[in-house]
Amino acid sequence: MTLVAGVDSSTQSCKVVIRDAVTGALVRSGRAAHPDGTEVDPQVWWDALNSALLDAGGLENVAAISIAAQQHGMVVLDRAGQVIRPALLWNDTRSAPAATALIAEVGAGEYARRTGVVPVASFTATKLRWLRDAEPANAARVAAVALPHDWLTWRLLGYGPTATSPLGPNLTALTTDRSDASGTGYWSPLTGEYDLDLFERALGHAAILPRVLGPGDSAGTTVSLTVAPVAPVAPVAPVANAGGAASAAAAAAAAAANVAGPNQFDGDFDESGCETTENAPFAAKSPSNSIPAGIAVGAGAGDNAGAALGLGAADGDVIVSIGTSGTVFAVTDHPVADSTGTVAGFADAGGLFLPLVATLNAARVLDAVCGLLGVDHDELGRLALEARPGAHGLVLQPYFEGERTPNLPDATASLFGLTLASATRPGLARAAIEGLLCGLADGLDAVRAQGVEVRRILLIGGAAQNPAVRTIAAEVFDARVVVPTPGEYVADGAAAQAAWTLTGHRPVWPVSLAAEPESDFRPVIRAQYVAHRTQP
Repeated sequence: MTLVAGVDSSTQSCKVVIRDAVTGALVRSGRAAHPDGTEVDPQVWWDALNSALLDAGGLENVAAISIAAQQHGMVVLDRAGQVIRPALLWNDTRSAPAATALIAEVGAGEYARRTGVVPVASFTATKLRWLRDAEPANAARVAAVALPHDWLTWRLLGYGPTATSPLGPNLTALTTDRSDASGTGYWSPLTGEYDLDLFERALGHAAILPRVLGPGDSAGTTVSLTVAPVAPVAPVAPVANAGGAASAAAAAAAAAANVAGPNQFDGDFDESGCETTENAPFAAKSPSNSIPAGIAVGAGAGDNAGAALGLGAADGDVIVSIGTSGTVFAVTDHPVADSTGTVAGFADAGGLFLPLVATLNAARVLDAVCGLLGVDHDELGRLALEARPGAHGLVLQPYFEGERTPNLPDATASLFGLTLASATRPGLARAAIEGLLCGLADGLDAVRAQGVEVRRILLIGGAAQNPAVRTIAAEVFDARVVVPTPGEYVADGAAAQAAWTLTGHRPVWPVSLAAEPESDFRPVIRAQYVAHRTQP
């Protein structure tokens, strides 16, 4: 059995899965926590990666590894390979004024044409502009700029500051992949090249940027590394209904600043009951805090692209994730450039493209109505299915935190259509689920407006495990809906990428389904929602 490892270094934690390269069967896994906050010393990620690898039994019998990670984070290095300041994460909103300034200078349409995105505070370019303006001494020291997965891959290959790495600070050895590069605001999915004018406009001067690898390319091989002992692995508490969203506090901060914070697939699912490594072959007998030499290292990926790869998504597939916030992203064969900034025109990790829409109101809509009705999520679902589709005309516009899609940062939630027939507990429960899903359907419409064909919807996230959400999704969406079994999709995608690097072929691993609700499209649900929807 040939084994490959996949890493998900997300906002809240680091997860590792080790799988059979041929079948994709899970052999063992591990995890470690990341600290809270919107700026983090990257050394913490490196320590957590090594703790998670140790928790997963080590890498002694692993042939290839790849790292997927949270997108957009700014890691700035000096000529000695030292991190200049803590990395600013995607959910750090201090660069919102910088985003506005860059748009004013270049134009939203021109940005979209050149990079596929319009700057918002989550993107790397805006953080570099903030650094230039707020910390000019630090900005002047910048010799190279990397993303979280770029820096971790570089360290895994043996590079870094001289005192802590065998190969030293070779900044030209930095690599990235097209999916993560596409979230910077200075790389073009259309041309496959950096836009150095936009990069230097943001930072104020030239610097080394990671070499962009293609799907299946290798970043190199590991050298023997002995890692200093790290603190014991802290348990990572699952986040209710967070099928991959950042923490509620971070999402709330992003909402308050009207930041398009792409879903980070964090908080994650509890895999208990899904897959087991009990009595698994090839379990490492005595893991050590070391990384063996000769392990192939894949290109890595941004987390959304990693999830798409882990789900086996292909052209025509749309992933709808219901976490603390929501995301709708599709795999398509053509690049997208939306001058409104509603759809971010990212690249994927498989050679195609990954247009993405973020919504601010998702699972927390259900949390709010559960609290109002004094029920848990299971009971909310049972109540909802007692009401007929359309809830007798009751419509919940679920803009509890403002909204990003449509762009209504100051909006509040509203309830329409209260009558004697609709003012019931089942009616409100159904209106909550319908409103949540209609908000995500607005995101799907935005993706479709960019010429993306939708053949299948993969519904993921904690809320997708609720039978009522699944049933009503098949009534709201006019395409086939499937619900994959909960899993570590981002890490799985990285593992698939590692297998691709090793064999030269993208693996086809089975993805089990928890449910495939029967299509039962009810136009009345969207029609009455659209009739009441607030416009920007």
